[in-house]
Amino acid sequence: MDYKPGKYKVKDLKLAADGRKRIEWAESRMPVMMALREKYKKTKPLKGYKIAGCLNVTKETAVLIETLSMAGAQVSWSGCNPLSTQDDIAAALAKNGTEIYAWHGQNVKDFYWSIERTLDMKPNLTLDDGADLIFTVHNKFPELAKDIIGGTEETTTGVHRLRAMGAAKKLLYPVIAVNDAETKWDFDNVYGTGQSSIDGILRATSVLLAGKNFVVAGYGHCGKGCAERAKGMGANVIVTEVKATAALKATLEGHTVMTMDQAAKVGDIFITATGVKDVVTKKHFDKMKDGAIVCNTGHYDCEINIEDLEKLKKAKRTVRANNEEYTLSDGRKVYLLAQGRLVNLAAAEGHPSEVMDMSFANQFMSQIRLADYDKKGILLDPDVIDIPVEQDQEIASIKLRTMNYKIDKLTKEQETYMNDYSSGT
Repeated sequence: MDYKPGKYKVKDLKLAADGRKRIEWAESRMPVMMALREKYKKTKPLKGYKIAGCLNVTKETAVLIETLSMAGAQVSWSGCNPLSTQDDIAAALAKNGTEIYAWHGQNVKDFYWSIERTLDMKPNLTLDDGADLIFTVHNKFPELAKDIIGGTEETTTGVHRLRAMGAAKKLLYPVIAVNDAETKWDFDNVYGTGQSSIDGILRATSVLLAGKNFVVAGYGHCGKGCAERAKGMGANVIVTEVKATAALKATLEGHTVMTMDQAAKVGDIFITATGVKDVVTKKHFDKMKDGAIVCNTGHYDCEINIEDLEKLKKAKRTVRANNEEYTLSDGRKVYLLAQGRLVNLAAAEGHPSEVMDMSFANQFMSQIRLADYDKKGILLDPDVIDIPVEQDQEIASIKLRTMNYKIDKLTKEQETYMNDYSSGT
């Protein structure tokens, strides 16, 4: 382990050269971020601001980190999932001067130690994925909150919990809900999660998806993405849901809907995408076919009750990277991928660069927005804040331009007509 107190703790600095090649590849696939980097590295709107970040350490995240630095920010970083850090990327960032505490395979103690090291610099901005950094500030270092002007949150689970905190008047500073931007959750969550989760399953198993019963728990944006990608590869998709409208959408999009109790009997592959604990438990393992594959693409690893599976096992062994075979008392085998962690990040590389381009553009612009409010003396209420429509449209417009697409524009007469409530048929 390479460790320099106050600077970095990563697996191995010798991996930096390989990591830098992968970061450069991501840069070539993230034109929106590169355009924003070019624009803001000259004006440095984040100069004087200290950002503590807690987000999956991937090549795409490296592009975000280095863009924040080029815009003037002092950055300190940790990974937001024990198995999602890519060690070569962490090494490349450390080698290039980023303060970072992240390595693959952390235990819980290491995970929170790393988050706490990012807070040593007493940040005035936070950037989060899952809100573990924000919760650490609130629960362990609340005195730091008085100097934090705001934060940003990347994912559905984090935003949901932060909205609950806001409603309960427990938030100590404002947080922008990056996840809820149209250019984030309608793209990253659907197309990114769908493709990268299938990628993780295939890397961990190499199974044929065509003809398999593929069970998706949860038909939100992430679940929908997984279902559509699996369907496209020839799987028979079964959706389990607790929300009637979501279940209805799944049926009209060609999927079979049933309860998890029913699905457990027929499923070949199970993936959870709900943000809720105990989606797959003992009663479901008891019903599964011999050879069933189980994985998770929700932020936390509690969607699959691994403790129940451990209690049922007669034997356990690792049969492939990120693939553990559980032999149950009756001889059936159940295969758990990536220890129940995010299968797309633990068993694969996470979302493709092209889709993270927009998500991280939202993160970057939201950090600038918070700094701009501070410079103008605008005080925001300690609550969850939505991204403005204008930012969404600006990012989408930049993305379309980089893809060489043009769109139409309303005429003044059309704009007037749209808002003219006196117009009839």
